[in-house]
Amino acid sequence: MMNDLPNAAAIERIERALARIERAGQARAFATHALDRRHDLLRVRMGEAIAALDAVIAREREQG
Repeated sequence: MMNDLPNAAAIERIERALARIERAGQARAFATHALDRRHDLLRVRMGEAIAALDAVIAREREQG
């Protein structure tokens, strides 16, 4: 009977630690997803900026 109490406490600590690990994993997954979205948006904006620069260069070549 005395041995059950330390084991129960150890199991509770392990379960709490696992819950913290799961929460940290979920937070990291959310942060990774947000970073992926930002990266995709940046890629689109960079593509638009390069296309605009290409248009300016093409106009300059035609005029000059």
